Amino acid sequence: MEPGAPPPVNAVPPYGHVICCEKWRNSTLVQNLKGRGVKILFEKELGVADFHLPNKSKILYVSECDVIAANSYRRKLVRFRNASSSFQELVLVEKTRLSEQYFSAVQKTVVFDLGLPLLTVGGQTEASQLVAQMIYTEGRDNPFRRRTSCQMLDPMVLAVVRQVPGVGQVKALALLQKFPSIHEICNATPEQLEPVVGQASARQIYDFFHSETAAGT
Repeated sequence: MEPGAPPPVNAVPPYGHVICCEKWRNSTLVQNLKGRGVKILFEKELGVADFHLPNKSKILYVSECDVIAANSYRRKLVRFRNASSSFQELVLVEKTRLSEQYFSAVQKTVVFDLGLPLLTVGGQTEASQLVAQMIYTEGRDNPFRRRTSCQMLDPMVLAVVRQVPGVGQVKALALLQKFPSIHEICNATPEQLEPVVGQASARQIYDFFHSETAAGT
Protein backbone atom coordinates (compact mmCIF):
# COMPACT_ATOMS: atom_id res chain seq x y z
CA MET A 1 0.00 0.00 0.00
CA GLU A 2 1.33 3.42 -0.93
CA PRO A 3 2.15 5.89 1.89
CA GLY A 4 -0.95 7.87 2.84
CA ALA A 5 -3.28 5.58 0.91
CA PRO A 6 -6.43 4.32 2.67
CA PRO A 7 -6.43 0.71 3.87
CA PRO A 8 -7.78 -1.76 1.30
CA VAL A 9 -11.38 -2.90 1.54
CA ASN A 10 -11.64 -6.53 2.74
CA ALA A 11 -15.38 -6.99 2.28
CA VAL A 12 -16.80 -10.36 1.18
CA PRO A 13 -19.50 -10.11 -1.50
CA PRO A 14 -22.75 -12.08 -1.20
CA TYR A 15 -23.47 -15.19 -3.25
CA GLY A 16 -23.73 -14.44 -6.97
CA HIS A 17 -21.73 -11.21 -6.65
CA VAL A 18 -18.11 -10.19 -7.16
CA ILE A 19 -16.33 -7.10 -5.86
CA CYS A 20 -14.28 -5.80 -8.73
CA CYS A 21 -11.54 -3.19 -8.89
CA GLU A 22 -12.81 -0.08 -10.68
CA LYS A 23 -10.20 -0.38 -13.45
CA TRP A 24 -12.03 -3.47 -14.81
CA ARG A 25 -15.36 -1.64 -15.33
CA ASN A 26 -15.28 -1.67 -19.15
CA SER A 27 -13.33 -4.88 -19.61
CA THR A 28 -14.32 -7.97 -21.58
CA LEU A 29 -14.00 -10.00 -18.40
CA VAL A 30 -16.60 -7.95 -16.54
CA GLN A 31 -18.96 -7.85 -19.51
CA ASN A 32 -18.80 -11.64 -19.76
CA LEU A 33 -19.43 -11.99 -16.02
CA LYS A 34 -22.54 -9.83 -16.38
CA GLY A 35 -23.65 -12.05 -19.25
CA ARG A 36 -23.41 -15.03 -16.90
CA GLY A 37 -25.67 -13.33 -14.37
CA VAL A 38 -22.96 -12.27 -11.93
CA LYS A 39 -23.69 -9.04 -10.05
CA ILE A 40 -20.73 -6.65 -10.14
CA LEU A 41 -19.82 -4.38 -7.23
CA PHE A 42 -17.10 -1.91 -8.19
CA GLU A 43 -14.63 -0.67 -5.58
CA LYS A 44 -11.58 1.59 -5.92
CA GLU A 45 -9.91 0.46 -2.68
CA LEU A 46 -9.14 -3.25 -3.07
CA GLY A 47 -5.42 -2.76 -2.60
CA VAL A 48 -3.51 -4.73 -5.22
CA ALA A 49 -6.26 -7.35 -5.63
CA ASP A 50 -8.47 -7.28 -8.73
CA PHE A 51 -11.45 -9.32 -7.48
CA HIS A 52 -13.04 -10.48 -4.20
CA LEU A 53 -15.24 -13.59 -4.39
CA PRO A 54 -17.99 -14.91 -2.06
CA ASN A 55 -15.79 -17.84 -0.95
CA LYS A 56 -13.35 -15.37 0.66
CA SER A 57 -10.89 -15.66 -2.21
CA LYS A 58 -9.13 -12.69 -3.73
CA ILE A 59 -7.67 -12.75 -7.21
CA LEU A 60 -4.73 -10.96 -8.75
CA TYR A 61 -4.88 -11.01 -12.54
CA VAL A 62 -1.56 -11.04 -14.40
CA SER A 63 -2.25 -10.08 -18.00
CA GLU A 64 -0.26 -10.87 -21.12
CA CYS A 65 1.24 -7.36 -20.98
CA ASP A 66 2.14 -7.82 -17.29
CA VAL A 67 3.93 -11.09 -18.07
CA ILE A 68 6.03 -9.50 -20.80
CA ALA A 69 6.82 -6.44 -18.62
CA ALA A 70 8.27 -8.60 -15.84
CA ASN A 71 9.22 -5.95 -13.28
CA SER A 72 5.69 -4.66 -12.80
CA TYR A 73 4.07 -8.01 -12.03
CA ARG A 74 6.78 -9.01 -9.53
CA ARG A 75 6.15 -5.95 -7.39
CA LYS A 76 2.40 -6.52 -7.52
CA LEU A 77 2.75 -10.18 -6.56
CA VAL A 78 4.87 -9.40 -3.51
CA ARG A 79 2.38 -6.77 -2.34
CA PHE A 80 -0.48 -9.20 -2.98
CA ARG A 81 1.16 -11.94 -0.92
CA ASN A 82 2.08 -9.56 1.91
CA ALA A 83 -1.32 -7.90 2.21
CA SER A 84 -2.89 -8.57 5.59
CA SER A 85 -6.30 -10.22 5.23
CA SER A 86 -8.18 -13.45 5.89
CA PHE A 87 -8.74 -14.02 2.17
CA GLN A 88 -7.30 -16.96 0.25
CA GLU A 89 -5.05 -15.67 -2.53
CA LEU A 90 -5.23 -16.88 -6.13
CA VAL A 91 -3.20 -15.65 -9.09
CA LEU A 92 -4.62 -15.89 -12.62
CA VAL A 93 -2.01 -15.62 -15.37
CA GLU A 94 -2.66 -15.10 -19.08
CA LYS A 95 -0.67 -17.77 -20.91
CA THR A 96 -0.88 -16.86 -24.59
CA ARG A 97 1.22 -17.36 -27.69
CA LEU A 98 3.05 -14.09 -26.94
CA SER A 99 3.52 -14.61 -23.20
CA GLU A 100 4.27 -18.34 -23.19
CA GLN A 101 8.04 -17.88 -23.48
CA TYR A 102 8.01 -15.86 -20.23
CA PHE A 103 5.68 -18.19 -18.33
CA SER A 104 8.31 -20.28 -16.52
CA ALA A 105 9.68 -17.12 -14.87
CA VAL A 106 6.16 -16.13 -13.74
CA GLN A 107 5.52 -19.63 -12.42
CA LYS A 108 8.75 -19.61 -10.45
CA THR A 109 7.93 -16.25 -8.86
CA VAL A 110 4.31 -17.11 -8.03
CA VAL A 111 4.57 -20.72 -6.91
CA PHE A 112 8.12 -21.37 -5.79
CA ASP A 113 9.23 -17.97 -4.47
CA LEU A 114 5.95 -16.66 -3.02
CA GLY A 115 4.01 -19.89 -2.40
CA LEU A 116 0.82 -18.67 -4.09
CA PRO A 117 -1.60 -20.86 -6.06
CA LEU A 118 -1.60 -20.16 -9.81
CA LEU A 119 -4.04 -20.91 -12.59
CA THR A 120 -3.52 -20.14 -16.26
CA VAL A 121 -6.14 -18.67 -18.60
CA GLY A 122 -6.03 -17.97 -22.30
CA GLY A 123 -7.55 -14.52 -21.92
CA GLN A 124 -10.35 -12.56 -20.27
CA THR A 125 -13.14 -14.68 -21.76
CA GLU A 126 -11.71 -17.86 -20.27
CA ALA A 127 -11.01 -16.02 -17.00
CA SER A 128 -14.65 -14.95 -16.75
CA GLN A 129 -15.76 -18.58 -17.08
CA LEU A 130 -13.45 -19.62 -14.25
CA VAL A 131 -14.43 -16.73 -11.96
CA ALA A 132 -18.15 -17.35 -12.57
CA GLN A 133 -17.68 -21.02 -11.72
CA MET A 134 -15.97 -20.10 -8.46
CA ILE A 135 -18.74 -17.64 -7.58
CA TYR A 136 -21.56 -20.11 -8.23
CA THR A 137 -19.92 -23.08 -6.49
CA GLU A 138 -19.73 -21.23 -3.16
CA GLY A 139 -20.87 -23.39 -0.28
CA ARG A 140 -19.80 -26.54 1.51
CA ASP A 141 -19.22 -28.39 -1.77
CA ASN A 142 -17.13 -25.62 -3.31
CA PRO A 143 -14.20 -27.42 -5.02
CA PHE A 144 -12.15 -24.21 -5.07
CA ARG A 145 -12.01 -23.78 -1.28
CA ARG A 146 -8.73 -24.98 0.23
CA ARG A 147 -9.04 -28.16 2.27
CA THR A 148 -6.21 -28.61 4.71
CA SER A 149 -7.22 -32.18 5.45
CA CYS A 150 -7.32 -33.22 1.80
CA GLN A 151 -5.26 -30.79 -0.17
CA MET A 152 -4.91 -33.14 -3.13
CA LEU A 153 -8.50 -32.30 -4.09
CA ASP A 154 -7.74 -28.57 -4.23
CA PRO A 155 -7.91 -27.78 -7.97
CA MET A 156 -5.62 -24.77 -7.57
CA VAL A 157 -2.84 -26.97 -6.21
CA LEU A 158 -3.69 -29.73 -8.68
CA ALA A 159 -3.48 -27.33 -11.62
CA VAL A 160 0.02 -26.25 -10.60
CA VAL A 161 1.27 -29.83 -10.30
CA ARG A 162 -0.22 -30.77 -13.68
CA GLN A 163 1.94 -28.12 -15.36
CA VAL A 164 5.10 -30.05 -14.46
CA PRO A 165 6.46 -31.91 -17.53
CA GLY A 166 5.61 -35.61 -17.44
CA VAL A 167 2.69 -35.13 -15.05
CA GLY A 168 -0.95 -35.49 -16.06
CA GLN A 169 -4.15 -35.70 -14.06
CA VAL A 170 -3.59 -39.19 -12.65
CA LYS A 171 0.07 -38.69 -11.73
CA ALA A 172 -0.70 -35.30 -10.18
CA LEU A 173 -3.29 -36.90 -7.91
CA ALA A 174 -0.87 -39.69 -7.02
CA LEU A 175 1.88 -37.18 -6.19
CA LEU A 176 -0.38 -35.10 -3.96
CA GLN A 177 -1.54 -38.20 -2.14
CA LYS A 178 2.06 -39.10 -1.31
CA PHE A 179 3.46 -35.54 -1.00
CA PRO A 180 0.66 -33.27 0.30
CA SER A 181 2.29 -29.98 -0.75
CA ILE A 182 4.19 -28.54 -3.70
CA HIS A 183 7.08 -27.85 -1.32
CA GLU A 184 7.35 -31.56 -0.49
CA ILE A 185 7.28 -32.54 -4.18
CA CYS A 186 9.97 -29.96 -4.91
CA ASN A 187 12.23 -31.40 -2.19
CA ALA A 188 11.67 -35.07 -3.04
CA THR A 189 14.54 -37.07 -4.54
CA PRO A 190 14.13 -39.09 -7.77
CA GLU A 191 14.23 -42.25 -5.64
CA GLN A 192 11.31 -41.00 -3.55
CA LEU A 193 9.32 -39.96 -6.62
CA GLU A 194 9.92 -43.11 -8.68
CA PRO A 195 7.53 -45.46 -6.79
CA VAL A 196 4.73 -42.95 -7.36
CA VAL A 197 5.18 -41.89 -11.01
CA GLY A 198 7.82 -44.18 -12.50
CA GLN A 199 11.49 -43.64 -13.29
CA ALA A 200 11.18 -41.40 -16.37
CA SER A 201 8.60 -39.05 -14.83
CA ALA A 202 10.49 -38.96 -11.54
CA ARG A 203 13.58 -37.67 -13.29
CA GLN A 204 11.53 -35.10 -15.29
CA ILE A 205 9.88 -33.80 -12.13
CA TYR A 206 13.14 -33.60 -10.21
CA ASP A 207 14.94 -31.83 -13.08
CA PHE A 208 12.04 -29.40 -13.53
CA PHE A 209 12.01 -28.19 -9.95
CA HIS A 210 15.76 -28.06 -9.55
CA SER A 211 16.47 -26.38 -12.88
CA GLU A 212 13.84 -23.73 -12.03
CA THR A 213 15.50 -23.17 -8.66
CA ALA A 214 18.94 -22.94 -10.23
CA ALA A 215 17.71 -20.46 -12.83
CA GLY A 216 16.58 -18.10 -10.08
CA THR A 217 19.82 -18.13 -8.11
